[in-house]
Amino acid sequence: MTPKKKEAMEHLSTDNGIISALAIDQRGALKKMFMALGKIPTTEELQEFKELVSSELTPYASAILLDPEYGLPAAKARHPETGLLLAYEKTGYDTTNPGRLPDVLENWSSLRLKEEQADAVKFLLYYDVDEDPKINHLKHVFIERLGSECVGEDRPFYLELVSYDVTNNDSASEEYAKIKPRKVIEMMREFSKPRYQVDVLKVEVPVNMNYVEGYGEKTIVYSQEEAASFFKAQSDATHLPFIFLSAGVSTELFQNTLLFAYESGSTFNGVLCGRATWKDGVKKYAEGGREGAIQWLRTQGRSNIETLNKIVNKTATPWYQKSARKQTAVRALP
Repeated sequence: MTPKKKEAMEHLSTDNGIISALAIDQRGALKKMFMALGKIPTTEELQEFKELVSSELTPYASAILLDPEYGLPAAKARHPETGLLLAYEKTGYDTTNPGRLPDVLENWSSLRLKEEQADAVKFLLYYDVDEDPKINHLKHVFIERLGSECVGEDRPFYLELVSYDVTNNDSASEEYAKIKPRKVIEMMREFSKPRYQVDVLKVEVPVNMNYVEGYGEKTIVYSQEEAASFFKAQSDATHLPFIFLSAGVSTELFQNTLLFAYESGSTFNGVLCGRATWKDGVKKYAEGGREGAIQWLRTQGRSNIETLNKIVNKTATPWYQKSARKQTAVRALP
């Protein structure tokens, strides 16, 4: 990690080296959340909601992840000491061809994201370790290319990995829960290879917690001991800093998951938490507009992120213990 990358990483983390970041780079998913409430959002409304989340919640986050399509006003509205990640991928994936092949935003580059003051570039990749090797080869080459691009701009490369099964589209199913641990762990192992030039992995937890004994109301797929072993195996599969995404689960379940990961021996380095923090604010904005959203963000939204911060600070490991020694302190979160 170069000096400039280290400086950027420090800007994205707390003074304790924990990445306690807020994610609102959703585009298609955010539109669907509004539409489920009977509202078709305009571009201006999507921009405003992101801007409100940023202005109200970034005082309590070490960084925020946004998209350059709707999120640039929100980037300018963030707390002045809060780091910025910008997403580089197109939202969703092409459903007309097999493989969920990735693509970048055609009007953007790592250079242009850096010019928007991004401390790091984030890219989302859907990956099935059991996919046709020809398809996975294309994904490997694609990520190699992005890694080299980020090296050229001397910006950290955050790679978000989301697993799937080509034979089963229902990632919430019991059948997928049974095979998820191997898929998550093996894709982490693959993209930890130096050829990809990844600096931080943003990943799912290795199990569906709804199927863990004592954590959900569904059929038990994993005992707590089995689930704990998967968290430990995931942690051991990479030498890179890695952070957990919330994957749209409830605030309470995500917080309990982090405690479980810690108790299982996972040395994760923080979170990039999205919907688990702010999703209920969508309804408040749809019903009450700007003022309704602000009221919710200043009360329940703030409570969500502050509660999460306490758990993350207690459970996560400093990123610099894995990739580099910390050089300077940045700031502590309130």
